Amino acid sequence: MLHVPVAASSAIKQTKGDFEDKFRQLEETLPTPNVYRNAAGAPGHQYWQQEVDYKIDVKLNEEKRRIEASEQITYKNNSPDTLKYLWIQLDQNKYREDSMSALTTTFGGIGNRGPATQSASSDAPARLSMGALRRQQFVEDTELGYDIKKVATGNGKKLHHVIVGTLMRVDLDKPLKAGQQTSLNIDFAFNIVEEDAVSARAGYEHFPDDEREGGNDIFLLAQWFPRLAAYTDYEAWTNKEFIGRGEFTLEFGDYDVNITVPADHIVSSTGTLQNPKDVLTKTQRDRLKKAENADRAVFVVTAEEALENEKAGTSKTKTWRFKAKNIRDFAWASSRKFMWDARGFKQENEDNPLVMAMSFYPKEGGDLWKKYSTESVIHTLDVYNRFTFDYPYPTAQSVNGPVGGMEYPMISFNGPRTELQDDGSRTYSLAEKRFLIGVVIHEVGHNYFPMIVNSDERQWTWMDEGLNSFLDGVAGREWDPNIPWGVEPRDVVWYMKSSSQVPIMTQSDSVLHLGPNAYTKPAVALNILRETILGRELFDFAFREYAQRWMFKRPTPADFFRTMEEASGVDLDWFWRGWFYSTDHVDIAIDRVYKLRLDTEDPDIDLKRQREAEMEKPMSLTVERNEQEGRQLWVERFDDIKDFYDDNDQYTPNNKDRNKYRDFLKDLEPWERKAFERAVREDKNYYVMEFSNKGGLVMPIILELEFADGTKEMKRIPAEIWRRTPKAVSKLIVTEKDKELVSVAVDPRWETADVDVENNYYPRRIIPSRIEAYKSEKSSKRVYKDLMQESKTELKTDDDDSDSDDD
Repeated sequence: MLHVPVAASSAIKQTKGDFEDKFRQLEETLPTPNVYRNAAGAPGHQYWQQEVDYKIDVKLNEEKRRIEASEQITYKNNSPDTLKYLWIQLDQNKYREDSMSALTTTFGGIGNRGPATQSASSDAPARLSMGALRRQQFVEDTELGYDIKKVATGNGKKLHHVIVGTLMRVDLDKPLKAGQQTSLNIDFAFNIVEEDAVSARAGYEHFPDDEREGGNDIFLLAQWFPRLAAYTDYEAWTNKEFIGRGEFTLEFGDYDVNITVPADHIVSSTGTLQNPKDVLTKTQRDRLKKAENADRAVFVVTAEEALENEKAGTSKTKTWRFKAKNIRDFAWASSRKFMWDARGFKQENEDNPLVMAMSFYPKEGGDLWKKYSTESVIHTLDVYNRFTFDYPYPTAQSVNGPVGGMEYPMISFNGPRTELQDDGSRTYSLAEKRFLIGVVIHEVGHNYFPMIVNSDERQWTWMDEGLNSFLDGVAGREWDPNIPWGVEPRDVVWYMKSSSQVPIMTQSDSVLHLGPNAYTKPAVALNILRETILGRELFDFAFREYAQRWMFKRPTPADFFRTMEEASGVDLDWFWRGWFYSTDHVDIAIDRVYKLRLDTEDPDIDLKRQREAEMEKPMSLTVERNEQEGRQLWVERFDDIKDFYDDNDQYTPNNKDRNKYRDFLKDLEPWERKAFERAVREDKNYYVMEFSNKGGLVMPIILELEFADGTKEMKRIPAEIWRRTPKAVSKLIVTEKDKELVSVAVDPRWETADVDVENNYYPRRIIPSRIEAYKSEKSSKRVYKDLMQESKTELKTDDDDSDSDDD
């Protein structure tokens, strides 16, 4: 028989009253399926969403850095509800001094992106950066937010409207019933923010030391026009204030936009250019055509042409016209500094066989952008198509400007640049190269999530950032696996064990650390789900199914969770609950390993084994030293006092024991005796391993077993082993007789984001680390100014500063 030590069995006991079912079904938490969203995670047979079309005429006043525009909105009510008013997003109002965003910005503190910090020392002053001062002064000197000049029906009748922060309620002249549509016209204007001063998602950037007197600007225009808030089946109007972090959720529609800019500007925009003959030369149009079948990017506007545009300047204007179908937003960029390269991306799709990948950037982009921007765009399309669906739009663009990284349909804003050196050359660092490739992949990838799979960013940031970060990690590692893409399980360990972690499902404006919460942790979770839990075949099928089900539709988290389970055929409720709804972390420890041997019940064998085991115990130190001193035992000195027990002990077999063994075999059923005798004959090794779940998050137990013969074996135990005792479990591992176990490692490849790898080894290992010798410094004392000496210092002149620079 196998005899398990008492300590081993007691480890798995649950304390009375503290049981928590980590595998409780998530259906208790998720919304009830209905006719709009079914239980499989797919759109229901009565799914609906609104449609909003826009016709916009916009003019860029370069001198005043101001937008003036008028738009005609056509709103189609596909819902079953009657609407008496519409809610419209006014994102530019976020920059007003009296906005909720401004009034609720804290001075430093956790989760604050601002440059102000409160000193940890009670007697040290707080710090306010130059950037914070610059922002405060820009907002004070510039009138920001929308100037709404008119809100009227399509036939010119004024409509009552009320502005509520970054939203505007427009009361319709008559209720809009299900299936009906209405039109309204809005005239508006606003001053464009300076992005470097305000740190926005769009804005202008000024180049004071440019070739042209007075410098030049790059204008990035996004969240620039009043847009309909979404009206949904799960929330009705999504009219939550725009504070800045939670981005937006919008309706799909068609756009027809006329953009009037200085005549020497080049415009990059959502949509397809409708009037190339009006804005491009014959040579530039020919280049654009050539780029469709080129192996590498072709310049449509060359560096030389961009430099000439920078030098010239003009008071004339041109109007660029763009159209786009079935998109949820519209953005554009304009500058005379732009050079423009392009290359066609072919895909086997009858409706959209050619996508033009394009990049727009100033000379400051240099070879970094020439080499990598458009190539990164194409690489993104190639990988994302494989995991989701064929890219449905005619263009995918990367634009360099002041915004570090931001996405809109068909266009993205990306920040890295080269550095101008004293010899006139432009160079870039390894970090800048990696940043550009990474940010282009990420922002172009956002075309898929959320620009096509239209999740609600205002509520669930992870549904676009997390899913996209997972895929940009896949694409990134197919580009260069040596670049740290930040989606490996080890990249989230620090956050998962932090005290300021909040659940992934937290609304974005309330998240304390947005990067790890909305980007890294969900990306790592999906990476683990793909590589460790489901495997690539099941995961990839289910993920692609989700993407295709919700193309041009609006999924919720429940739709994602249900689709992944339904399409993979695996119950993942424990995974969603642990990773997305809790702040538990992964910390699985291996506490003990017991080696057991099957008793043969034959006393001539088992008692011999027991004696051998007893002899393996360490000798008493006293006995050992007595032997070393040559001390003779009493019974050795006086042989006549020996008796039976000096030659026989509890390990000596007798016939009573042998008869008991015979009776044992006789009482076995034939099948029992067959199984027992085989087990005795094979004499395998039985190891009982005790594990404890110290972090609370149940995960598969991944084991690397190392044997005395030098070989290793991997074993993967599903997470369901924790279903009855989520705090501690024991597992029996059986090996062949010649496979003697010498060590065990849990999660040896760091697949599960285990926060403490040092308790993953049995026997425990010596912890590898480093030590550095140092010279003791003087103890910290308060520093007093030596005014007597400092008063002798001479005042520097500007010439002194110039001389020191030359040195």
